[in-house]
Amino acid sequence: MASFKQPDFIERQEAAAKARKVALEKFRAKAADPALAERLTARAARAAERSSIKTAREIERAEKEAREAERVQRAERDAATEAERAKAESGERERALQVKQKAARDARYAARKSRAKRRSVRPLHGT
Repeated sequence: MASFKQPDFIERQEAAAKARKVALEKFRAKAADPALAERLTARAARAAERSSIKTAREIERAEKEAREAERVQRAERDAATEAERAKAESGERERALQVKQKAARDARYAARKSRAKRRSVRPLHGT
């Protein structure tokens, strides 16, 4: 049985250089492959398409957010207008109620006065 021989420094350098040379040749062979060029071109086209789709989605999202913000602003404006109108109507109803209550109070006062006048006017006893 033969013993294992340790490679010396020069053998290791030669083996590393040979491995680098094989890797370089393999790389050059792949780079010269027309199918690789087609795949890279297709990959670049897909990336450009994804980028354009992403941009379109971002634009659409921005437009949707702008429409939503406009709708919210319009709703707030409508709510403020409705609140002002309701406040004005409430004020008018309050004034009308006060006028009605005053008229009822005045009527009660007048009725009390007329009852008091009728009681105060008594016929003379001796005549």
